[in-house]
Amino acid sequence: MHSHPHHQHPHPRPGTGSATRAFAAVTLINLAYTALEAGYGFAINSLALLSDALHNLGDVLGLALAWGAAALAQRPARGRLTYGWGRATLLSPLANGLLIVGFSGALLWEAMRRIAEPPEVPGTTVMLVAALGIAVNLGAAWFVRGDHGHDLNRRGAYLHLVADAGVSLAAVLAGLGMLAFGWAWLDPAIALLIGVVIAWSATGLLRESFGAVLDAVPPQVDPAEVHALLAGLDGVRAVHHLHIWRLAAGRIALTAHLVRTPAADHDAFLHAAAEALDRRFSINHATLQIEHEGACGDPPAAH
Repeated sequence: MHSHPHHQHPHPRPGTGSATRAFAAVTLINLAYTALEAGYGFAINSLALLSDALHNLGDVLGLALAWGAAALAQRPARGRLTYGWGRATLLSPLANGLLIVGFSGALLWEAMRRIAEPPEVPGTTVMLVAALGIAVNLGAAWFVRGDHGHDLNRRGAYLHLVADAGVSLAAVLAGLGMLAFGWAWLDPAIALLIGVVIAWSATGLLRESFGAVLDAVPPQVDPAEVHALLAGLDGVRAVHHLHIWRLAAGRIALTAHLVRTPAADHDAFLHAAAEALDRRFSINHATLQIEHEGACGDPPAAH
């Protein structure tokens, strides 16, 4: 017996419209601030502001990708796209992470080139522009707050914005040092710091994004615990062909074969199994195949 317990279909999840609007607003706000920061960076020859603007530009591109992915995820399934466009929400953070890594390399190179002979930079302007960046990034992070544990798309955007606010705070402190003590070296030093922060923040996102694209088990799900839960259900004698992967942002899929003693309560059993998987692991797209004990011989090894 083969059954799909939840009878789910790849329709847009509740809240995707609000997510799209949030990404749109955050993208436009950050684009405006990035242009302002880059303009001041060029005007006063501040590598700290230019590097932060470049960092923000990378996030704007990432947010634009997330915005587009959230919009695509609302498109219904049709034709050959039987799961719809939800997988775009997994490709977006991967592209975002790759962009960030590329930008960080450029920042580190230019900062190391400048640190030996740093130009004079007005600390007051750096402080004011960077302080505005703190407000913009924290405000934007508030817009995309939400279920970060299960929506990699929103999590990537949120973490980047919070990190940007921290980087802007460092730029404020650097401007204060330049203003109070004349430490011109702080400008390229902050650029170096920004490059390191970018590289560090991108590492985890890239690792998880690659895993999602390769259909790896989501990091918040322990496959051994899922196997134990299924094996402990009423009448189950063996579990095999267990696969768990992220179907889209906020949607985790599972397929498994369950060897079970003959019984007449398969519908109730499948419903209870689906509820348990969703409640404990947030696996909300489960497909279970029931095999009667002894009908198919010894079950294959679980994998």
